[in-house]
Amino acid sequence: MTQAIANGRNGQNGYHVDTEPESSSISASSSNASEYGVEGTNGITNGTGNLTLNGNGNGNIRDRMQRKKSSPMMPSFMVSAPGKVIVFGEHAVVHGKAAIAASIALRSYLLVTSLSKSRKTVTLKFPDIDFDHSWRIDELPWAIFQQPSKKKYYYSLVTEIDQELVAAIQPYLADVSPDKPTDVRKVHQNSAGSFLYMFLSLGSQSFPACQYTLRSTIPIGAGLGSSATIAVCLSAALLLQLRTLSGPHPDQPPDEARMQIERINRWAYVYEMFIHGNPSGVDNTVSTQGKAVMFQRTDYSKAPDVKPLWDFPELPLLLVDTRTPKSTAHEVAKVGRLKDTHPKLVGSILDAIDKVTQTSAELIAEDDFSTEKEDSLRRVGELMNINHGLLVSLGVSHPRLERVRELVDHQGIGWTKLTGAGGGGCSITLLKPGVPREKLARLEEQLDEEGYQRFETTLGGDGVGVLWPAVLKNGTVEDEEGGMEIDQEKFLNAQGNDGVERLVGVHGGMPGEREGWKFWRVESNPDI
Repeated sequence: MTQAIANGRNGQNGYHVDTEPESSSISASSSNASEYGVEGTNGITNGTGNLTLNGNGNGNIRDRMQRKKSSPMMPSFMVSAPGKVIVFGEHAVVHGKAAIAASIALRSYLLVTSLSKSRKTVTLKFPDIDFDHSWRIDELPWAIFQQPSKKKYYYSLVTEIDQELVAAIQPYLADVSPDKPTDVRKVHQNSAGSFLYMFLSLGSQSFPACQYTLRSTIPIGAGLGSSATIAVCLSAALLLQLRTLSGPHPDQPPDEARMQIERINRWAYVYEMFIHGNPSGVDNTVSTQGKAVMFQRTDYSKAPDVKPLWDFPELPLLLVDTRTPKSTAHEVAKVGRLKDTHPKLVGSILDAIDKVTQTSAELIAEDDFSTEKEDSLRRVGELMNINHGLLVSLGVSHPRLERVRELVDHQGIGWTKLTGAGGGGCSITLLKPGVPREKLARLEEQLDEEGYQRFETTLGGDGVGVLWPAVLKNGTVEDEEGGMEIDQEKFLNAQGNDGVERLVGVHGGMPGEREGWKFWRVESNPDI
């Protein structure tokens, strides 16, 4: 066992977690430690509530700790995570072929607000789905989660959900949204159950009272990974509250950044497992790390092979939601039946889709590939067209999706394909460089008239980000004093997606990044 040590600002007394395994040891610079709320704190909880000091060895450490003044409340902070789309390989991936998924600039935003110690409650407030519930921290089933055979730590690798722990949580879900319709209540209970499982696994009865408020600009149920973004936000927030993450900061070594991303991703996957049972892990992986991944699952009794594409370029994208309900299970079954009827023919189509996926990965990795070159984008766009045509031959498109392609082709501004299972859902359009604004405006007007929902966004951007503290410059007089503090009232009153983006968005509805948001950025590593 090794010790993960971080020095306080005074350069003398540090803190360490004495149960950290060697494979997960981390270090943080003094400036980073103080930035994330460690300044003045001589110890760190490891999820059990016990603290270990690395002081000067004088006197009885535990007696000194008992006399230690309580630390001030942690400042409000925010975490954000992106949604995702399947770029290449839909349906073929179900049959053991490769697929590529990439992040999009539509994001979920979580505001974490500390409450006074007298409150001793933890609250989830998700206004976009009309969900608001609180629990008294002392009344939660800590005893079973703290049993030695069941206790987990922030560095633990959890590969399955413990059904005894699930059963222990059920009484605390009974009064969640009792007056809501059954389908809505199920969504709320899934969110609550996933959170409680993660909260009880990572935290302790001494966890500070707090409130988690979530807003999202991602359409729900459109195959864009909205639930995974919530998982990633909550995972990162809890780990930050436990002070078990290093960074993000600009000078952070790539290997260290990868370790933090992996830690967040592991616990986000636990959240996803609670809801989905045996998820692929692709959605939470893309949402955590950003950029893109290539994934393949040849054996459904095992996890998929997931390869990060750290150097995936940021590409201009038009995402269109058809607002047509779709069933992934129905579309997957449809392709399965077609394959059973015409095994050789459908097998060759799936092989062709796989070849498109592999070719696209090779193309993007070329040294001379550039998002500024129309030739580079044209080659990617042509592969998108081919992929879409193959999916059409499998019968998984929809008239509303084909209409989007027709409108885009008429304006001549990009290349369009369906994304996800098809049968409705969403399309993605890779925009040509230098598209005249008037052409894009005409297309958007037509889409609006025909009842589509559209988003100008970016493919392959950053993953999970942190705003600590929750203060941003918004072009107001408050900028002169450091910026506007994002409190819960402002956050809840932001109107729609545009309002949320203007208030707290990573980009704020403007080109480039807004000062304050920070990300665990990882460049490619040839040794991996």
